[in-house]
Amino acid sequence: MNLGCKTAADIVRFIKEHGIEMVDIRFTDLPGMWQHVSFPAAAIDEAAIEEGLGFDGSSIRGFKVIHESDMLLMPDPTTAFVDPFYEHKTLVMIADIKDPVTKEFYSRDPRGVAKKAEAYLKSTGIADAAYFGPEAEFFVFDNVQYGSGQNYSSYLVDSVEGHWNSNRPEGPNLGYKIRPKEGYFPCPPSDTLQNLRAEMALTMMRCGLEVECQHHEVATAGQCEIDIKFDTLVNMADHQMLYKYVVKNVARKHGKTATFMPKPLYGDNGSGMHCHQSIWKDGKPLFYDPAGYAGLSQIARWYIGGLLKHAPAILAFAAPTTNSYRRLVPGYEAPVNLAWSLRNRSAACRIPMYSESPKAKRVEFRCPDPSCNPYLAFAAMLMAGIDGIKNKIDPGEPVDKNIYDLPPEEAKLIKQVPGSLAESLAALEADHEFLLEGEVFTPDLIATYIDYKRAQEVDPIRLRPHPYEFFLYYDC
Repeated sequence: MNLGCKTAADIVRFIKEHGIEMVDIRFTDLPGMWQHVSFPAAAIDEAAIEEGLGFDGSSIRGFKVIHESDMLLMPDPTTAFVDPFYEHKTLVMIADIKDPVTKEFYSRDPRGVAKKAEAYLKSTGIADAAYFGPEAEFFVFDNVQYGSGQNYSSYLVDSVEGHWNSNRPEGPNLGYKIRPKEGYFPCPPSDTLQNLRAEMALTMMRCGLEVECQHHEVATAGQCEIDIKFDTLVNMADHQMLYKYVVKNVARKHGKTATFMPKPLYGDNGSGMHCHQSIWKDGKPLFYDPAGYAGLSQIARWYIGGLLKHAPAILAFAAPTTNSYRRLVPGYEAPVNLAWSLRNRSAACRIPMYSESPKAKRVEFRCPDPSCNPYLAFAAMLMAGIDGIKNKIDPGEPVDKNIYDLPPEEAKLIKQVPGSLAESLAALEADHEFLLEGEVFTPDLIATYIDYKRAQEVDPIRLRPHPYEFFLYYDC
């Protein structure tokens, strides 16, 4: 992503000049996992890049059925970077997906959806650029074990930092364990992951990402965050996929394991992905107005109105796992309240006040988590914001009080996010017309996504006994 390649000819030239041995083509499936296929460098010429490379779409989650499985990968030269982990020198490109018969972009390709969202924003005349800056949190563990069968279910995660290891024989145990909710920002030796995060950050930079900072996060047992600079919607979704790839592989290189699962630990903070976003036109930010509340323009308020109105449906994409709703629980400082505020972190939308610069004026949507497919999640947020602007949706008055201390009669007036993935999917089923504008999302994609999530995630969880139920009910 920092190679300066813009065309197929640039890629071919780079391959020859830098001794590239393999070319790795990557794309994202519907749930949001990177998939890849590799080719010897000699097999990649300008025609292969411009005409596309075939693959079997029926074997990819959420893609084609078996009788119409042929698809084309269309590598994007501007996304090229040299992989930092492969033994053989490998050039990576992210691809869009086309139908080989119609030559149209595939409607269920997540990156294609994100591209259409950017194009739709421009077509409205409202703005010509949408910027996103996600703050993805993750855990680094020293060990993870899990399993499930007809007659058992269990999991175990462990970290040398975990406070539960304060009395474990470690030959010797040197202490310095992080107590629950005290992981933000202790220095080493309590923070054991400084060097690991630094390697992750530097590796990201070598791959072309702009890293702003890295630090330990609030939870015990290895919760971390690395912040990268904001960018336009598609670029940032590309960056987010690379970010997760680097984090997981650097951890594995050092005999550790990293997870973006939102809530792997009971009784401590989960991992969110607060999404900072703004829209611009002709190089000027549209969310700034010095006369407005918190320096916000009317357009920004309407954008927030769209986010809040459509938040339950958005979360089907932005908090897309059953585990996401172990984090989004009322009463535990989670951003579950569909309100907006200047600095209130329990509100769904917060207005950061770190800078007075017009360019820094943005809204932070705090409900998403890093288990999401960023192409679909960012596109859904933008489409909700555009709908808010087009229909002048009023977000109501900001809530600058502590929402958890509000009198019951005031608290009940504030709506909350869905309490489960099943509820979010139902909300998406009932409220998705705003996503269909400009054919950004298609009815087929939405129906496929809902069916997949219900069949592969909601029902399997709903059908299985929970281990804690034995504690509660075995002696009934």
